[in-house]
Amino acid sequence: MDEIIAAWHLFIQMLRQFSWNDALDILLVSFIIYNAIKLVRETRAGQLVKGIIILLVVWGLATLLKLTMMRTLMVYLFQYALILVMIVFQPEIRRALEQIGRSEFGRKSWLGGGTSEEIYRRNRLCINAVVEAAVQMSKQKTGALMVFEMKTKLGDIIDTGTIINALPSVPLICNIFFNKAPLHDGAMILRDGMVYAAGCILPLTKSDRVAIELGTRHRAAIGMSENSDAVIVVVSEETGQISVVSNGVITRNYTRETLQSELESRLLAESTEEKDEKKQSRFPSFRRGKKQ
Repeated sequence: MDEIIAAWHLFIQMLRQFSWNDALDILLVSFIIYNAIKLVRETRAGQLVKGIIILLVVWGLATLLKLTMMRTLMVYLFQYALILVMIVFQPEIRRALEQIGRSEFGRKSWLGGGTSEEIYRRNRLCINAVVEAAVQMSKQKTGALMVFEMKTKLGDIIDTGTIINALPSVPLICNIFFNKAPLHDGAMILRDGMVYAAGCILPLTKSDRVAIELGTRHRAAIGMSENSDAVIVVVSEETGQISVVSNGVITRNYTRETLQSELESRLLAESTEEKDEKKQSRFPSFRRGKKQ
C-alpha cells in the first residue's frame, strides 16, 4: 500500500513539473515514431526491423546467461549500428526525405518554383499529345513508357538517356517508341510540358506483389513511382493496354477519355491552385469585393 501511495505522490509531483515544452517534446517524438512505423510497415524495412529486434533479444540473453563471447560480439555489432542502419535503410530514408520535401512545408519553402501560365499551357498540350499518342500506340500494340516529372527531379534518370527538349506532338512520341527507333527501348521523360529526354533507364521494382503477367516495362514504371512522385503512362506491347502508375500503384484498362481525365486531375490540379493563389495575391481587393 505504501508503494502505491509513494508512486501516486511521485506522479502528482511530475504533473506539477510538467510544462508546455515537455508536451511539445512528447508530441514531436510521437510524430517521429509514428511515421517511422508507417515507413517500415509492409516494406522490406519491416523484416530488417524484426532482425534487429531478434539481435537485441540475443544480446539480452547473452548478458543474462553470461555468454562472454556472444555478448562481446553483440557489443561490437551495436557499436556500429547507426552506420549499418544508414546503409541498410538507405532507400527508405531517401523516400522519407523525399516525402518531406513534397509535403506542404516543402512546397511553401524557398526551394519551390511555382508553375507559370506558360508551363501550365504546355502541360495541357503535352497531356493532349500523350493521350492521343498512347491511344494510337495501343491500337498498334507499340510498347511505350512515358514519365511525367513532378516535384522530385529526375536528373539521375535523365543522365541515362538522350536529351531531346522538344515540344510534344503525336508524331514525335510515336516515332520515339517505334520499335526500330534507337530510343524506343527506354523511358521518355516529360518535364514542364516538354519531351525532355528519351531512352532513359528506370529502376525496377523489388516488390514481390506485382502481378506475374506484368513485364519489365510495367515493373520499371512501378519502380520509378516507388522512388519518386512521378506519374507514368505505360502502353503494353503484348496487349496494347494503357496503364497509369503513381506512388507504387498501377491502374489499368484506360481509354482516351479516362486517360485524359486522369492525367488532367493529377497534373493540372496543382497548377490551377497555384494560378488562383497568384491571382488572389495580385488582386486582393477585387477578390474580397466579389465575395462580399
